[in-house]
This record gives sequence, structure tokens and C-alpha cells, in this order.
Amino acid sequence: MKNKMVAMILAGGRGSRLHELTEKVAKPAVYYGGKYRIIDFPLSNCANSDIKIVGVLTQYESVLLNAYASGAQRWGLDTDDAGVFVLPPREKLEGGLQVYRGTADAIAQNIDFLDQYEPEYVLILSGDHIYKMNYDLMLEYHQQRKADCSIAVYEVPIEEASRFGIMNTDLNGQIKEFEEKPEHPKSNLASMGIYIFNWKTLRKYLVDDMKKDTDHDFGKNIIPQMLDDGKRLFAYIYKGYWKDVGTLDSLWEANMDLIDNPDQINLNDDGWKIYTDDSNTPPQYVGDDGEIINSYVDQGCVIEGKVDHCVLCTGVKVGKGAVVKDAVILPHSVIGENAVVEKCIVGEKIKVAKGVHIGNSRAKKVTLYAKDVKGGETNA
Repeated sequence: MKNKMVAMILAGGRGSRLHELTEKVAKPAVYYGGKYRIIDFPLSNCANSDIKIVGVLTQYESVLLNAYASGAQRWGLDTDDAGVFVLPPREKLEGGLQVYRGTADAIAQNIDFLDQYEPEYVLILSGDHIYKMNYDLMLEYHQQRKADCSIAVYEVPIEEASRFGIMNTDLNGQIKEFEEKPEHPKSNLASMGIYIFNWKTLRKYLVDDMKKDTDHDFGKNIIPQMLDDGKRLFAYIYKGYWKDVGTLDSLWEANMDLIDNPDQINLNDDGWKIYTDDSNTPPQYVGDDGEIINSYVDQGCVIEGKVDHCVLCTGVKVGKGAVVKDAVILPHSVIGENAVVEKCIVGEKIKVAKGVHIGNSRAKKVTLYAKDVKGGETNA
């Protein structure tokens, strides 16, 4: 069975900068936007771009993510000619279990999976970014330029460019140089970690890289080698919303963007739906004294206090007299009566006791509460 383009989602990252949120689950499985998980975005983008075959490469704390990603019906990828395939590291006859040593190695260890579909192109994606993107438009760009590799780039403020892998291009968009977090960046075109490769070309580079003592990484090894060899690499400039939610602050900001910048990341867009697991929970309930102001509140929530400029995930309960402001509350957490919760992330199934005050609306950094907050405690 031939598929013109097969997608491979790299979803094995540890996500340690999200602290306790990723102690037991992989970063792509972290909740976002009320009822979604981060990996819903690349998977929905694939479905909307009519990509039929998607491999999800998992590694760290993969049990929940494996079970979730295997439900291809969530994204309409469960037809006879489509599928989502979970690809954890496999045990080999020689060498035992071989973990994925880098982004390129993860793809290299699954060459047999790709070969069975005989793709002309391979799309490499990250499993932990929030964005909507039509990959078919990127493929058209790739084909028009007769590229060996096309890399999606995002224009960042030049003063922040040193935090990213930067692509330096000519006037036609052809990449002439790649710099990893340069101290003095020459451009502001930051790599999004989204690549389209001609499969036959990439396959040769992966096989060669496996024989070498390298980091087995696309940014550090494969792409620089292709540039050295004079291959045609082009930058595809993406103009939409994109957020790398690798830190607590960026995760909080991405949730707040749903409220503050709904035109940039609209989850109510019927033309480009983000699909997810729609659990069978009752409708939200707002009590006599409940008040919701400018917030995302998912189904199953019970609101008897005040919720202002917040994102509340499925099944959250806010008690009478409680005030929750500028916060992200993950599923099935309970905010006790008369408690005050400000500018923070409250983890899943956490109980915040009556009358306590956590978080600080004036704080520069977001605080995570991943354990129950008992009576008498305060952190305001």
C-alpha cells in the first residue's frame, strides 16, 4: 500500500520543565484547553490535512499516551486505509531493548514501518506543540521548490532568536546555514521542528547516521550533513499561532491565549476541528451564587463560586464563596469554599481546602500545585 506522505510524531520527550505534571505521563498527554491533550493538535492537523498513516513514537512514561494515541477513531483515522500506530522502542534480537537515542534515531529504528507504506515523503512532527497547520500546503511548497527537505519556521522577535535553532536563507527561501541557539543570530527564522523529507533521501542519511557516533539528532546531525552535501533545503514560513508548551509559564500562557487571543487559536472553528476524547460527563452546572467571567469551562464542572479569566478542565468543582482568577485547573480538582486561587496551575484531582489562598496575581512566574492544599496553608 502506497501513501504519498506518512507522518511520524515524536512524542517521547520527558518534559521535565513541567515538573510534577510529567512525573507519570509524557508531555504530549498533558491536558490543555479544558478537555484536550497536547497531542490532539498534531494528530488533528494530520486528519485535517488528509494524512492517512501516522506513527506516534513514544518512550518516556508512555503507558497512558500509548493507550490514548491508539484510539485512532478520535481523529477519524480508523478507516481501512488509515491508522494511528504507536511505535515505542522495540527489543531486537541483537542488543536487547534499544531506547531512542535521539530524534533521528527514533525514525531510523522505524525504517521497516515506513518502508511498508512506500511513501514518497515523510513528515516529521513534534508531539508537544499547540498550533493548527495544513501540512498539505507545506507539501505543495516542498514540491514546487523540488526540495530534498523543507523545514517549517516561525518568525520570532530577533531579541529572542538566540533561544532557537535559526535558519539563514537566501531571497528564495533556500536554507544556506543552520545555527543552533546562536549568540548573535543572523535571522529570526526559528525552526518549529516540523520537517518534510523525500523518503528515499532521508533513508540514506538515517542509515549512514546509525553507523556513526553522533547525537542521532535532526537539528545537530542530519540537517547540517545535508547542507554540507549541497542538498536543497527550504524554509517554509508559518504565519499562524504556534506555542511550544515546554514550561509551566508557556503552558499557562497557551491556555490564557484561548481567552485573550481567540482569533489566533480558535477551538470553535468548524473548518479545522481539533478532535479529542469526548468523555461522557454531565453538562456544567452554575449555582445560584456561581459566576463565570471570560473563561473556558468544560463539561462536568460545578461552579458555585466566582471564576474569572480561567481555563477549567473536565469535572472541576468550585465551592461557594471561592474566587478563582487567572488560573488553569486540571480535571476533577476541587476548590473549597471561600478559597482564593490566583495565577497558577492546579494539577489533576487536587483538593484545595476551604479558606486557603494560593497563587499570586502579581507574580511573574506561574506556580504549580500538584499536591492537595490543606487548611491553614497559604501562599499568596
